[in-house]
Amino acid sequence: MAPVVGSDDGTRYHKDFTLSITKALGDQLAAALDGLDKAPLTEPSIARLKEKPGVYQLYLNDEFVYVGKADKSLPARLRNHHRKISGRRNISLDEMTFSCLYVAEDFSALAPEQLLISHHKGMGNIPWNNNGFGNKDPGRQRDNTVLKQNHFDVVFPIDLDRPIEGLSPGETTLHELLETVKADLPYNFRYGKLAEFKTRSVYVASAEMSADEVFELVSAEIPATWQITALMGYVIMYDDSPGTYRSAWRHYRGGQRVDAVPEAEPAGAVDVDSSTVDG
Repeated sequence: MAPVVGSDDGTRYHKDFTLSITKALGDQLAAALDGLDKAPLTEPSIARLKEKPGVYQLYLNDEFVYVGKADKSLPARLRNHHRKISGRRNISLDEMTFSCLYVAEDFSALAPEQLLISHHKGMGNIPWNNNGFGNKDPGRQRDNTVLKQNHFDVVFPIDLDRPIEGLSPGETTLHELLETVKADLPYNFRYGKLAEFKTRSVYVASAEMSADEVFELVSAEIPATWQITALMGYVIMYDDSPGTYRSAWRHYRGGQRVDAVPEAEPAGAVDVDSSTVDG
């Protein structure tokens, strides 16, 4: 790669010297990843990986969509993505593949995923890095946020028909049921707590209940001033019934399901808060 030289006053006895080492590294990383085969985003493929840090790329129907990093464990990070995608509508894990590179810890300090992002941004082919895919729970203060039409959660909203695993038919407490649901769902379920939840008895009719059915059941057992709200990317439960959320597509109140029409802003760049993005 030829260095860039130049001076800004036209003289020939002093010039700036710039060697774009970071661009060269980004180009080499991209080339190395492009030279790899793509593996299905499945547990058998992930299990073959080493417990090492690295960078990776995700593909949807063989189209490159996301680049990310794992500071400690590539398998752990890819399992997170596998779990997230498993709980979404309009997408299947059968459509997802990945490739990855292990990187040394000292090289990780150079933020290799940012080098790859810069490389791919210039080509305009890195959609999921700009649509909120890597975002974590944004927190209570952003529950009323209206998402853009191209946001990952709008294009691939949560699946409420997904069965809840780990349910035991019979009597349990509301607290125990909420903990079971939260642990099993592949999307976030954030809720307020009351002391009475630990003593409130709930009857679970079947071990084969969907999230939708369980949320209906729970909504009949919580106080009348509480509700469960399904947003595009996660579910919340708070003492705010009958409040509405602009991005909500379903509410559960008093044992009833109430569908809603979520708002969405025109497609565009998605705001990313570094504190809510997977590292």
